Amino acid sequence: MATEKDRLLAPSGQPSAPGAAPYPPVAQNWMPVPQTTIPGCPPGLEYLTQIDQLLVHQQVEVIELVTGWETENKYRIRNTLGQDIYFATERSNCCVRQWCGPIRPFAMSITDNAQREVIHLDRPLKCTDPLCCFCCLQTIEVQSPPGTVIGSVEQNFSFWLPKFSILDSAGNVQLRIVGPCCYSKCCEVEFEVLSADGTQQVGKITKQWSGLAKEYFTDADNFGIQFPMDLDVK
Repeated sequence: MATEKDRLLAPSGQPSAPGAAPYPPVAQNWMPVPQTTIPGCPPGLEYLTQIDQLLVHQQVEVIELVTGWETENKYRIRNTLGQDIYFATERSNCCVRQWCGPIRPFAMSITDNAQREVIHLDRPLKCTDPLCCFCCLQTIEVQSPPGTVIGSVEQNFSFWLPKFSILDSAGNVQLRIVGPCCYSKCCEVEFEVLSADGTQQVGKITKQWSGLAKEYFTDADNFGIQFPMDLDVK
């Protein structure tokens, strides 16, 4: 009978070498490719026009679990039927991962079933000194296709609640995200996705409880993202 440790190790696959192209796990059930062309939709994002929920599963890395050595994160992005839509792979410096941990700068490549990069994320390094809290808030630039900026996610200053703004390519606020003032590893954590003026909830992001062993012995996370079917994919 498989032990809990065996179960955690099973989905990780082999870590990729630095600079290697991202790859999906061997066994995958991909969502069928949309056959219609949508005007103004970046190539590869047509999948998002057919769903209103994404499930994001971080892969458990064998090296990280055994040694505690921080590795590049990898994620499988699925629909509610369990079909894979995208595969996301982090690209970051090995030393910076160990020194900066979760605040490290990174680039992330999100690929489709043809291993075509359809989304590119870029997060620069920001100072986390409390004295810089007003001017060094976290930000992530979103490109689709790679090289074309379609927006960004920016952290907003707040004394109590984690707050973020989702901006379009012109810097206009399209959506806002507000999280809880405190949370625990032993329960789900929900972030509300609000309209631009912050008056109406249009979706939510939920960090899902993954079980005692996975929560306390790894840093792998699972997320659920809900959004309206008519939301502009850009």
